[in-house]
Amino acid sequence: MAKKQIVEVLVEGGKATPGPPLGPAIGPLGLNVKQVVDRINEATKDFAGMQVPVKIIVDPVTRQFEIEVGTPPVSQLIKKELGLEKGSSEPTRNIVGDLTMEQVIKIAKAKKQQMLAADLKAAAKEVIGTALSMGVTVEGKDPREVQKEIDEGVYDEVFAKAE
Repeated sequence: MAKKQIVEVLVEGGKATPGPPLGPAIGPLGLNVKQVVDRINEATKDFAGMQVPVKIIVDPVTRQFEIEVGTPPVSQLIKKELGLEKGSSEPTRNIVGDLTMEQVIKIAKAKKQQMLAADLKAAAKEVIGTALSMGVTVEGKDPREVQKEIDEGVYDEVFAKAE
């Protein structure tokens, strides 16, 4: 039995095309490129405007394939939540947005499986760390202050509702 082949690509959500990087990667495997592109676009349409990691797992004998869609990077999810084009070029001086704790938790839940975080609080603190490096405040405060407040139990109620 032939070993399955895995092709990993980064595509824009809902906008994969038969051109590079996809076509050249899967064309040689004998797949119907249009079918693959259509399936990827269907699976990634909720991530429009974001780069999404996608795995195409191919059985070279039967030419059957399955698609696994990863989650965009935390920075992309923050940009989507806030409708930003990009993060700040001077994160400490130029604040470009403000996340609510609910938005932080929503992003943390979306990424939790791919994080090393032990629980939702730890995942949320990772998201807040990314926000800090992008010039995004949380609840109108410096992200480092919010991370301390999480440790102190300030947001326990919000986390309890989220789980």
